[in-house]
Amino acid sequence: MSLSHLIKSPAMRVFTAIALTASFVISLSACGGSPATQPSPTPSPSAKSASSSTGIVYQASPPPRASVTTKDIILSTTTSTRDSGLLDLLIPVFQQQTGYQVKTIAVGTGAALTMGARGDADVLLVHDPPNEVKFMQDGNGTNRQLVMHNDFVVVGPPSNPARIKGSKTAVEAFSKIAAANATFVSRGDKSGTNSQELRIWAATTYNVTTTPASSWYLSTGQAMGATLTITSDKQAYTLSDRATYLAYKKNIQLDILYENISEPALLNIYHVIQVNPDKFKDVNAAGAKAFVDFMISPDTQKLIKDFGVAQYGQPLFFPDYGKKESDLGSV
Repeated sequence: MSLSHLIKSPAMRVFTAIALTASFVISLSACGGSPATQPSPTPSPSAKSASSSTGIVYQASPPPRASVTTKDIILSTTTSTRDSGLLDLLIPVFQQQTGYQVKTIAVGTGAALTMGARGDADVLLVHDPPNEVKFMQDGNGTNRQLVMHNDFVVVGPPSNPARIKGSKTAVEAFSKIAAANATFVSRGDKSGTNSQELRIWAATTYNVTTTPASSWYLSTGQAMGATLTITSDKQAYTLSDRATYLAYKKNIQLDILYENISEPALLNIYHVIQVNPDKFKDVNAAGAKAFVDFMISPDTQKLIKDFGVAQYGQPLFFPDYGKKESDLGSV
């Protein structure tokens, strides 16, 4: 077997995907940080075995002599779908219905798109529309479908030292935080949440990338759950997707201090995307299409609609297949 064939083999794609995830942890450690323990209403995915009680295979660490068959698909997805518990609901249903086994890698959307751009995943579930569009324009994806949305919220300490309650826009809320030199904790991981946060900051007069002018601005390089935990410990502010905040609420001391689901800057829109099999020959095109079809099916859209209602008194996501992005924001 030639070296080039080995590099493109399915087994090596899984290894590469795992290595990419591990590199984020290594980079964080090199900067003096360490992954925070994530409280969760269910056992933390990082603590789950390769095959969890729900049937989900998490690729947080290499499985023994991992191999990929035509009945395996690699899903690269944002951490919010994991941390909210949505994957625990949906993936076992998909596996039972189709016979495919899903190897799930939950990272920031930026990392998920990078994996897709290398052909290291078969299908993506992500939430950063501007960068998704570029991903498609570069020929890395196909069959991009709108799945669901929720919203971003600004959370902070109950004492609310920056007095952001009553703000008219997210930009005003962020500006008040900066003006008060109140600590703001950013994911800093090129995730969809981090990208949207930076777009909001860019519309203010504060440059959060400068030092020491932005000494109040902290970057974790971690997932949303861990970032919420750090924000709570520091009694600081952060931008979170609503679903992960609600899933973690009982374990943290943070309140929603600014929200507006109709504000475009706070819309959190998720798409499912097949990685382009014409560009990456080892992609499991049939499995990826099956997953896309599953996510936009009426039964799955109903599962998404009902998810969280019984536990939190409100849905964590709104199903959107068949709509246009311009239709959103009025729910």
